[in-house]
Amino acid sequence: MDCSTGPSVVARPQSDVSAGVGLVGLAVLVAWVMVCRSWPMVAGALDLGGPREPLAGPYAALLALALSSGAMAMWSVLVDKVHRRVSTGIDWAHPRPLRDVLGISAIKLVGLWATWAVIGTAYCLFRFYWQQPWLFGIRLIGMAMVPMTLLSVPYVLWLDRVLIHPRDGAWHCGAWILGRDGADGGAVLLHARRWAVKGFFTAFMFSILPGGFAAVVHADAATLGDPVTLANWLISWLFMVDVQIGTAGYLFTLRPLDAHIRSANPYLDGWVAALVCYPPFIMMGGNGPLDYHPGTAEWSQWLAGHDWALWGWGAWLVMLTGIYAWATLVFGLRFSNLTYRGVITHGPYRLTRHPAYVAKNLFWWSVTLPFLSPTGSLVDCIRNTAILAMVSAVYWWRAKTEERHLLSQDAKYREYWAWAETGAPITRLLKRIV
Repeated sequence: MDCSTGPSVVARPQSDVSAGVGLVGLAVLVAWVMVCRSWPMVAGALDLGGPREPLAGPYAALLALALSSGAMAMWSVLVDKVHRRVSTGIDWAHPRPLRDVLGISAIKLVGLWATWAVIGTAYCLFRFYWQQPWLFGIRLIGMAMVPMTLLSVPYVLWLDRVLIHPRDGAWHCGAWILGRDGADGGAVLLHARRWAVKGFFTAFMFSILPGGFAAVVHADAATLGDPVTLANWLISWLFMVDVQIGTAGYLFTLRPLDAHIRSANPYLDGWVAALVCYPPFIMMGGNGPLDYHPGTAEWSQWLAGHDWALWGWGAWLVMLTGIYAWATLVFGLRFSNLTYRGVITHGPYRLTRHPAYVAKNLFWWSVTLPFLSPTGSLVDCIRNTAILAMVSAVYWWRAKTEERHLLSQDAKYREYWAWAETGAPITRLLKRIV
């Protein structure tokens, strides 16, 4: 607290992720996209074999993920030195002899592999995973399982030597499976929630990764002169950034990067509020109970013929999408739904505790304009406005369940929450309205 003259104010705590992490990932991602767009010229100049067309396939998108993630990981270790933080639970200075951790590591590997087997079984059982657009991600995960299993052995042995408390959730899961003493049911449930988040959202992110990347790479610059096409392309760019950085967050939940999952939301209503926003449970999609699109037209139709309005409205939509992507970018390697992995207090989180939700909902209202209907039906106007209001209410619900989870986990988040009450302008405004 600031105890200087005047009323006491809560100081904004420092963010657990530096701004440089996301920025270096963005720079590498943009550079690779430009290489992919210019590949015919690059390949010709270097006399390379292979295709003489833009690299827009799923493996080019995957390489973009690898390059940007690698850059963020290197910045985190070499510049921010996150591996030295107390919050990693690692003591690099006093490694144990390998013989002292062999038993612990063996039990942990049993728990880890059993967890992967359960997730793989779920992928096999649910048919939607074997349809487009999920199929690429499922095949990719299947290809990765053998190398992941092999690499997990040296990784776990190496990490257990330096972990202060090596009996983590995977160990408790393995001990529970093997009937060993010391297994904690609460730790097993926490482990299950963590991997449920990773299993569900990793497959989803892989399903949307190739399409967004291809749309950005394939766009013809010659067609970007009108405000609608340009705005849509820039929006595609920003959504692609969001998906690329978000996917990295689900993959790199590693303690040496201080990006591990501290906890996953323990509240059932928090899971329900999140999952209804994603396929296959999504309620806002086509023919879903909260589908607000029938009987509407997009902004470009209503503003057609008014270039100044199209340019202005397009800029507004790009700005909202930019805030949404920015809210993911500042997480660096720590973005994830339903988890606590540290506190973010800079960037758009200086404006509100939930910049992505605010920007996303304003975007939907601004794109759809549900209070206008090309059918001329007042019923359509009222219905679609009410349904979109319900969608916004779902995101308000998500925000509250996330706050409840984070407030229960970390004193630093409680400091940030208290600061935002008066220090974040959008939060302050919404508090007055609501």
